[in-house]
Amino acid sequence: MEIRIATPEDAEAISKMVTNIWKAYYPAIITHEQINFMLEKMCTVNALRQQMDEEHVFLVAEEDDEIVGYLAYYALNDMEIFLDKLYVNMGMHGRNIGGILLHEMIEQISDFKQIKLQVNRKNVKAINFYFKNGFRIERAADFDIGNGYFMNDFVMVKNIEDGGK
Repeated sequence: MEIRIATPEDAEAISKMVTNIWKAYYPAIITHEQINFMLEKMCTVNALRQQMDEEHVFLVAEEDDEIVGYLAYYALNDMEIFLDKLYVNMGMHGRNIGGILLHEMIEQISDFKQIKLQVNRKNVKAINFYFKNGFRIERAADFDIGNGYFMNDFVMVKNIEDGGK
């Protein structure tokens, strides 16, 4: 498996992968309408390319020339990184691809002190993954994303001083 920085040419494969994941996994957590709204807002090819243009760093995990997972992050300030996205093909779960992507990100952001992220409060699998990787819940918060939809999330943090240990 290869981990590399994504390019705008990867946006189509990333968008397709995340759309498949959301449509399979999230109906148990949020409505189909909210899924479609959020995918359109954040995960279309154009939206992903715009995020790349805005200095969001995308790391992809590739196996046999296929993107099987990705992570996106950006700096909130001189001290904090926001982990915006972390997805792995559902058929590839259990292989630590998410952990490998997270470790690579931490290697790249060694000058920062903390990682923040938001995760849906009902997404137990993801919350447990983040706990396993050293994150803690800072607070619960509801974020208005427009069109009458809210993200009911936990804000989680991980201190990364001393290489994230």
